[in-house]
Amino acid sequence: MDARRVALEIMRAAIESADPYRAVRRNLKVNENRLTVRGEEFEVKGKVYLLSFGKAACPMARAVFDLLGARIAEGVIVTKYGYARNCPKMEKLKVIEAGHPVPDENSMLGGKLGLELARKVGEDDVLIVLISGGGSALFLLPEEGISLDDKIRTNELLLRSGARIYEINTVRKHISAVKGGKLAKRVKGRIISLILSDVVGDPLEAIASGPTVKDPTTFEDAFRILNLYGVWDQLPESVRRHIELGLRGEVEETLKEDLPNVHNFIVGSNTLACESALKKARELGYNPLLLTTTLEGEAREVALALGSIVQEIARYDRPVQKPAVLIAGGEWTVTISGEAGLGGPNQEFALSVARKIAGLNAAVLAVDTDGTDGPTDAAGGIVDGETLERLKEEGVDVEKALRNHDSYRALEKAGALLKTGPTGTNVNSLIIGVVPKNF
Repeated sequence: MDARRVALEIMRAAIESADPYRAVRRNLKVNENRLTVRGEEFEVKGKVYLLSFGKAACPMARAVFDLLGARIAEGVIVTKYGYARNCPKMEKLKVIEAGHPVPDENSMLGGKLGLELARKVGEDDVLIVLISGGGSALFLLPEEGISLDDKIRTNELLLRSGARIYEINTVRKHISAVKGGKLAKRVKGRIISLILSDVVGDPLEAIASGPTVKDPTTFEDAFRILNLYGVWDQLPESVRRHIELGLRGEVEETLKEDLPNVHNFIVGSNTLACESALKKARELGYNPLLLTTTLEGEAREVALALGSIVQEIARYDRPVQKPAVLIAGGEWTVTISGEAGLGGPNQEFALSVARKIAGLNAAVLAVDTDGTDGPTDAAGGIVDGETLERLKEEGVDVEKALRNHDSYRALEKAGALLKTGPTGTNVNSLIIGVVPKNF
């Protein structure tokens, strides 16, 4: 129980460090008619417009509102259902809740209103764009000829295919009217984008599918990815037709050059969260080891690898001596074939790693920092050396649950679900493994 308590305490410190409100306030300063972002100054001659989208859209918008208030001429905020409670209240700010991970009609409404707002920005005006994870689904506007249903079908196919988020976004950008820098193309004035990264390695063009940055990917890349994961033939006809037109150069490509009026800044990321976990572990008297902030792979396989390191620490005091904390950040995936149960990548990780740490005095948690892991009310799972035995006592066939991607129900029976509620931030996922000194 002590190991579980320590893991949870470190997790809370990591998530708090990625608080989007604080991230914006740390990086954006206002002095009369000047905005300063990380030492770079911008003069505001005209109006200030605000566009915020993603799971952290509201706290990020609140930070800007607290700095600029009535100086904001107009704004649009698009966030996930249930996440609007922290949005600033102002007549000129339109707040929309929309679907995630599967987009819906409100996602498209957000995209339409956002594009309309972008077109209002004059040459002397400033558009502050606040981008956070989930923006790809929440801020959506399909290219002409592609319906919302076709976009949703494409999104579902990609989410189930096991494709990485970067690959999914490559396709999204090439069937969207706002992603891949296309939003930036429509703005005459200055754009200042403050970005909370939820993508491994923080590539600007991949976060929320890069609506304000140039895009290195092409229609050829989108076509290759769709074939690589075997979904090309399952795509709606309108999507295949648009990509085929793109391959022939008959429709607009994504933005391919830096625009002098556009300035993009990362204000928070998984790296910051992992470094805060590192600091907290030291404060608690543990020897921390930060493995990586760019971990990727199939959840159940990544779990076996990380579980092996926990085993090594518990038994042989290497690669770090007990009492130890193992930290990793990134984004793991679940490839689904056929019907599936209920769960998410972090829950599947937790269920899988329970097999590897069985019998050890250790605890491991895996958590999505936004508080939602897959289509569930859990943020992830937390297991220890006794979890596997508890699962057996409850009659859970762990291997079958993993095959059926039914980790939620399995962890629920073992009391191993991790529920945080919406955290207000989103900087990928975290793994925290704790091995106390006594073994």
